[in-house]
Amino acid sequence: MFEQIAYLGLVDDAEIELDKAALDIAALDHPEADLERYLDVLEQIAGRLRARTATARAPGEQAESLADVLGLEFGFEGDRETYDDPANADLIRVIDRRRGLPVTLSILYVALARRVGWVAHALNTPGHVLVGVGQPRALLIDPFNRGAFVGREQLASLLLTAEGRLDSHAPDHVAPMANRAVLTRLLMNQATRAEQARRLPRALTVLSRITTVAPAYSLAWWERARLEQALGDVHAARLSLSSMLETTRDPDLRGHVAQALAALAG
Repeated sequence: MFEQIAYLGLVDDAEIELDKAALDIAALDHPEADLERYLDVLEQIAGRLRARTATARAPGEQAESLADVLGLEFGFEGDRETYDDPANADLIRVIDRRRGLPVTLSILYVALARRVGWVAHALNTPGHVLVGVGQPRALLIDPFNRGAFVGREQLASLLLTAEGRLDSHAPDHVAPMANRAVLTRLLMNQATRAEQARRLPRALTVLSRITTVAPAYSLAWWERARLEQALGDVHAARLSLSSMLETTRDPDLRGHVAQALAALAG
């Protein structure tokens, strides 16, 4: 069903090229799209960055170059006016429109930095993905805001506690996400928005893509089973829960899955 992205669930995480992978995922919704044209655009951007590599050696200089090229020269920025538009989580449409969500724009920044040999990661910040440039202590930038530098106070405002209060002791460093985790976050964004719009078949399609890209991501199997049951496909829900049992060793989680399977059997 998703043959063109099946490789993403099989290769080592380090082998995933974020921009190419996100384009392959987007192409599932645009079978007529010429991906070479989009790859050419990315290579054009990479060429502009390569022209700066001789002088952009420190993380600050590299971050500034990313902001200048992607944010100013090519005009990529966050879509504040129609934030929830599904096009913002679709890399093909993001390249067409030069607008997107934090996670989609972060994929572009990270992938293009890596194309020219710079170290960059999408960061696991809640609600609003940032990019870290350099190592071991990354300099933080916000692709949604045209690559603007993110200071400690701005970071603290993103790191909210579960109760919704600002964390006054927020760290000045956030863990980078693995490549597969970035793609999963992108797809979960699509699935959540589809379900909020009551497009359950679409949400289920996206969840199926997640289990293809990240078969070890247990939550996607759980959510997939939930929607399959809601749509009346009990057999598919049982298969998804059984697959979930194969991906987790957490005893509590396995217990919940066993109870769900028993309820479906009854």
